[in-house]
Order: sequence, then C-alpha cells, then structure tokens
Amino acid sequence: MPAKKKGPRKPKNQVPAVEPGDAKIPETQEVAEQKIEPEESAVGFPIVGIGASAGGLEAIEQFLRQVPEGCGIAFVIVQHLDPTHKGIMAELLQRVTDMQVFQVRDRTRVKPDCVYVIPPNKDMSILHGVLHLFEPTAARGLRLPIDFFLCSLAEDRQERSIGVILSGMGSDGTMGLRAIKEKSGVTLVQEPTSAKFDSMPRSAIDAGLANLVGRAEELPGKLIDHLRHAHIIARTEQPLEEKQESALEKVIILLRAKTGHDFSLYKKNTLYRRIERRMAIHQLDRVAAYVRYLQENSQEVGLLFKELLIGVTSFYRDPEAWEQLQKEAIPALLTDRPAGGVLRAWSVGCSTGEEPYSLAISFKEVLEQAGSAENFHLQIFATDLDQDAIDKARQGLYPATISADVSAERLHRFFSKEKNSYRVGKEIRAMVTFATHNVTCDPPFTKLDILICRNLLIYLRPELQKKLLPLFSYSLNPGGVLFLGSAETVGTATDTLVPFNIKSRLFRRYESVLPAEPLVLSPSFIPVRPGFPKELSTLQPAANLQTLADQLLLQQFSPPAVLVSDKGDILYISGRTGKYLEPAAGKANWNIYAMAREGLQFDLGIAFEKALRQNETITVKNVRVGEEADRQAVTITVKAIEKPAALRGMVMIVFTDVDLPPLEKKAPGRSRIASSGNARVLELEQNLQQQREALQATREEMQSSQEELKSANEELQSTNEELQSTNEELTTSREEMQSMNEELQVVNAEQLSKMDELSRVNDDMRNLFNSTEIITVFLDNQLHVRRFTSGADTLFKLIKSDVGRPLSDIACDLLYPEMTKEAREVLRTLVFSEKQIATTDGRWFLVRIMPYRTTQDVINGVVITFSNITAAKALEAELREENARLKSLLETGGQ
Repeated sequence: MPAKKKGPRKPKNQVPAVEPGDAKIPETQEVAEQKIEPEESAVGFPIVGIGASAGGLEAIEQFLRQVPEGCGIAFVIVQHLDPTHKGIMAELLQRVTDMQVFQVRDRTRVKPDCVYVIPPNKDMSILHGVLHLFEPTAARGLRLPIDFFLCSLAEDRQERSIGVILSGMGSDGTMGLRAIKEKSGVTLVQEPTSAKFDSMPRSAIDAGLANLVGRAEELPGKLIDHLRHAHIIARTEQPLEEKQESALEKVIILLRAKTGHDFSLYKKNTLYRRIERRMAIHQLDRVAAYVRYLQENSQEVGLLFKELLIGVTSFYRDPEAWEQLQKEAIPALLTDRPAGGVLRAWSVGCSTGEEPYSLAISFKEVLEQAGSAENFHLQIFATDLDQDAIDKARQGLYPATISADVSAERLHRFFSKEKNSYRVGKEIRAMVTFATHNVTCDPPFTKLDILICRNLLIYLRPELQKKLLPLFSYSLNPGGVLFLGSAETVGTATDTLVPFNIKSRLFRRYESVLPAEPLVLSPSFIPVRPGFPKELSTLQPAANLQTLADQLLLQQFSPPAVLVSDKGDILYISGRTGKYLEPAAGKANWNIYAMAREGLQFDLGIAFEKALRQNETITVKNVRVGEEADRQAVTITVKAIEKPAALRGMVMIVFTDVDLPPLEKKAPGRSRIASSGNARVLELEQNLQQQREALQATREEMQSSQEELKSANEELQSTNEELQSTNEELTTSREEMQSMNEELQVVNAEQLSKMDELSRVNDDMRNLFNSTEIITVFLDNQLHVRRFTSGADTLFKLIKSDVGRPLSDIACDLLYPEMTKEAREVLRTLVFSEKQIATTDGRWFLVRIMPYRTTQDVINGVVITFSNITAAKALEAELREENARLKSLLETGGQ
C-alpha cells in the first residue's frame, strides 16, 4: 500500500526509554512523570490496547493511517520486541500518523490523541490511566506481554476497556480479550486472511472473543462508529504528590491481579504500614524491591492480602454500644413488627464471625425477656472478603479466651465446651449464614432491619465511604438500624440516618423528602435486560411531600403558606400566594428571598433568620405589601418544624391578610401626613424610607453574590445530577432481581460448603467400614432397610433398590428366624442383643443388634452388625476335638 501523503509536520519530540531510577530526564521529554489520585481514575477518553507480534508492524501502520485526526482516543501498543535491541517502534510509527507517538516510561500518563509503545524487555500495566512498567519475570519465549496489559486494562477500565489483536504468531492476547469480554468491553480482531501471521487473530476468533472483525485498515472506522454510538466523553485528571506513589500503585496492581480486589481506595497510611511490616519480615529496605519480590513470589501476594484485611474483632466489642442495641434498638424494631415476622440483618466485614454471633445472642435474649421467643425470627447474613475467615466463622469454634468478652451465663447457655475451646450452639449458628462478599462491588443485601458495619469504614478513603453510606441507607428498611464503629460517622447522610442520641453509633433509617445522596451501583452486577426502555422513571422517596405538608397545614394553619428549606428554597406551596410572592425576572429562582414582593423582603428575611436561630415561631404583624396605591397589610408567621421527622429542619411560612388601620384607609401614603400638617411625622417617615432603601440595596447586593455562588455550585453539580439520574434508573430496574439473586448466591455457597463436609464424612465412614470388614445394616423404626454397607450382599439378597423395604421380606443365609423379633425387642427395651448365628453354608457370624441414637439422643431405628467368626468357630471345634482326644487318652491310661 502506498504511503499516505502528508503536509508539513511540526517537530515532535520522541521519548526515550528512561528507567525509573535514572537521575536525569531529557529536557525534550513531553510526557512528564505525574502522580495520580485514585478518585481521578474515571478517565473520560477511550484507551485502546493493541497487541501484535510477527508481521505486526505493517498491520499497525495500516491501522494508524486510518485513525482520523482529533479523534480523542489514546492507543497503547504492545508488541513482542527483541529484549536485546533498542526500541525504534515509536520512530517508525511516527512516520505514518499525525498523532504524537511516545515510547512508554514508568508512570506515563495516558492522554488522548497519542500513541504509546511498550519499550523492549518490559511488561506494562495500567492503573487509573497511568502506565506502569515491570521487569518481566517469565523466561524469554514464555512471556505474554499482550495478555498482561489487556488484563490490566480490563480491570482498570471495566466496561469501557477496548482491545485490538492484529497479526502475530501464537495465542498471546486471547486471555486478555477474554478479560475485556468479561467486563463487557469491546474487542476487535484483524481478519485472519489479511494478516501475515494469522495465529493470534484466529485464536481470538476461535475462542468467540471478537466483537468486531475486519482488515487492519477497516478496524479504526468500526471502532469510532462504536464509540460515537456509546457517547464516550473525555475529561482530565490531576496528579498526586507522594514520592512513593509509583511503588504503591504497582503493589495495588499486583494485589488486584492476584485477588481481584482493588485497594486503591483504602487509606494510604494503612497500606504503607502493612507493606512496611511485610518488608521488615523479608528484610527489604525499598518498596521497589518489595514490588519485585511480589512479582517473583505469588504466595507473598496472598499473604499481603491477608495482612491488609485487618481482621480484628471480638465478641461484644464496645459493650456500651451493644447494650444500647439490646435495650433500645432491637425492642424498637420488635414494637413496629407484627408477631410472627422475620427480621433480616447483614454483618459487613464479619471476619471470623464474632459480631454476627453476638447479634444473634442479643436478639435471642431480647425475645426471651419480652416473652415472645416464638413470635419473631432473625436471619443474619454475614460476609467478608477472606474465605479462610468465613470458613472459620462457619465452624463457630473459638478459644477459651473469649470468656473475657462473653459472660459466664452466656457461655453456659449459648456455647458448648470442647477441650480448650468453646463452640457456638447449634441454634445460634442456624441463625447466621456466612458467605464471601465484596461490599464495594457485589450486590448488596436489601430489605434489612439491622446492618452492622463496625470498624471497616475507618480504613477506607472518604470517596469510598460516600459510596457505601448511601448504599447502606438504601439496603435498610424505614426504621432499620445501622450499627457503626466507635470512630465512624454517617458523614453527609444525616437526612436519612439519624442517631439514637448524640454520642451513639446506632443510627435509625428515616425517609426524607430532601434529595438523597446518589446511590452508586457497580456495573459488574447490573445485567442488561434486552429491550428494556432507556428512559425510566426515577426512584422517589417513599414519603409524600404534599401529604405531609397538607396534614400540617390542616392541623395548624389555613391561610396561604409555603414550605421552604433552611436555605429558603421553596419546596411546597399551599393556597394562593400571588399577593406575597412572584417569580423574579431572569433565570428561574425558587428562593423565598428572590420571590418576596416589595415590602415583604426585609421583615420576612429577619423573621426567617430569627426562627431558625431561636427554633421558635416568629410573628410579624401589619407588614405592608404591594405598590402605594394598592397596599395590603399582612401578618407573617414563620415556624421552624421539628415534627414530623420527615420535615425536620424545614420552615413553614404563613401569610394572613389583615385590614389596614382606618386612618390609613382614608388618607393613604404621604397625602395623609401632609393633610395632618405634622412635619415631624413626615420627616421621620422619609428617614425611615431612606433606611429601608439602603437596607434593600444591601440585600440586593448580597443576593447578587449569592446568585453567583449558586451559579458556580450548579455547574459543579451538573455532572453529579446526570450520574444520579442514571443510578436511579439502574436502581429501579434491578432492585427486585438483586433481592432474589443475593439470597440464592449465599444459600448456594453455604450448601456447597456443607456438601463438601458431608462428602468428607461419608468417605471417612466408608473407609472405616471397609477396614473393619464388619457388615452393617441400618433399619428405621419400622425395621425397613435404610442403608447397608458393602458385603451385606453375602448374607442378604440386597440390592440398592431394596432401600425402604422390610428386612423380613429379603432372603437371608442366616439361620436366625427370630432376628426381626429380636430387633423389635431391642427397640422396646433399648437393651442390645448379641448372638452367634450360623449360616446355611457353614459360616458363623456374631450378630449385634443395637438402638440407633441421633445426636439429639432420639431413638430412630436399630443398627445390626455382623462380624465373621467362622475362623474362630473352626478353631474352637478343633480345640474341642483335641480336648476330647486327650480326655479319652487319659481315661484309657487310667484303666
């Protein structure tokens, strides 16, 4: 293909590969090393990962020639390069594209309309839009740099990840495309017939991973058409300042790749402390050296993961808070519930299970104290990231040292002593269901009455806390209880989560008529329903603003009134308020200060501020409203609302018309003063009017400043409003599906664990019976066959389908016709029976019939064992014969 003609090109500075430790950076370097805040991870422009190998240079050139100028896309190229030669790929590609081409150096920030090329002998990953270089750990010839980068791209960009596979040998890139596909990203593959080497493209296509297939020069057009349809919008990012950020981000990348969990939103001090602890164990003095150690030792990544989970917990941690939960919160929940109801609870970050078991015990005690133990049930879902901790929690076995946290009475009632440990009782364990769960990205449990999340939020950065607290509020039923740790608060979610008292860490969930914090749900657990309408009605609060306001007005007021927020924004209007309020000219503004008519603004503003400050009803009488010729006297009543709780913090303003004084009706305005001849009164009124005008001018100037601030605030909130609208639509469409799926997932995990345990027990029992060679038959209370061991078919004509049949109906080789009678007698008396019985073919068996006892000490049938004693009987016969012979000889010799 002939090269595309180009006009004069402005000089472009190339980026040489500079190691992170190099002291000097070339002055022509255009991609400066920058630091990233995790909260800026939402890179607005598309980032495309391109993988190629043998024959890939020609395919990449064909691809880049067709990329239009100013497309707003960044391209990151990963190719199999010779590790012993200097990389010149950037220089070669710069000749075929107007975009700037850079060879990546460590911590290069990706920018739109740029091409980035991996340097030789490096692996590359991406975190929050920043490229990081790693020393390759695999031997030459076994490296898969394309998979390495595309997998990282999929984790970082999620559903917005884009991968392209061009010409090459082998199958590198297939795994990376699968990772992108799993995150609902876009995958493009070169048509194998157009590639010089078709192994890589064909591997991806055969695996069913290609969204779009075409010639290399066709793929850019298909990609841009897709992106135009998807409305991907670019936005900028800002740098961080910490010197150790590069190494820390690499640790986070390795943790995410190994465990699937992103620690970038955990507090940095916590991460550093835990990493430094592991470094001290391995005697490493630099974080960069520890990164290398993590690369070479995958087991260390798992150990660091365990270290970061910080599973510190105990029974009844903070006893005062648990006492308040037991004395105030749980009884309040039961009061609002009809008898026979089931309460749902969720313990987030339960670690080894002490907190959910503490909740179950407290709930049980409250029911017993109230005398309603049979009327209510509690279902507790306990979740944690650590599978080992969950396994331990399921066992419910704790060391004897828990006696320091659990009272002797509770130990006696709810635990059983086993050697040097205590096991939680079966009844308490049955109330708790454990499962692994990531609260930041997995579906939440909903319709909850109690949610415990203690000492987890303190390890998370504020932006993640702001995501989780609306999620917790969403998960709770109205009136539900949120139980936080002693150092944790609900932040800005005070409208829906109200504390029991000032010092309490127990919060009750209330419905609020004010706009709630946006609920952010991870797209990984929100499936797409085919044909679902794009426009959905937004999720509204359950409380009805008009009903609450009308109810309050009917009880206390009847004149025209408005309900406003503590900032003066009008939320609801009752009656005809046109005489007192009118929309201001210009941009729509529903603030009471802006809408108050002439004459009202000054007195209304003073009364409003005073009502908020003193928290009492303020009344201003005989306020003149309107123009001089058409004045109306009005009494203003301003009341700060405390009840009902949903309206707490709002203000009710009531307007009551009153008659003008008679003198003022006969001679309104200045004409009345002039006619009275009272010059002093006229002078005072003029001074008063001047003061009012001065105050009005000052107020207008203040309102102008407020308008400017509101305008700036509206611009900052516009993006949040769009996100909130989208989240509300997703929440509305998926709420019911999440509620059904969450329980199925947890129950499935629990059942799998129990099945594994049961399988191990069965294997142990089978091996035990086989090793003892004792034939065993289990019968129920009706003496029907329940189970039998191998070898039973040598005595009975038993097959698997005989389970459930009476044992007396099955043919038997034993000369024991009264066996059924003996079994019934054992069931009646509970005294075991033991006899030596012969068979029809001359064998002998020791037959033992014993009651079958369950773990609850209930008789549920009999167990019959058959021990083969044929050899012992033969030996006994021989001994008898020998004794008889010797006796005969003695008798003969005596005669």
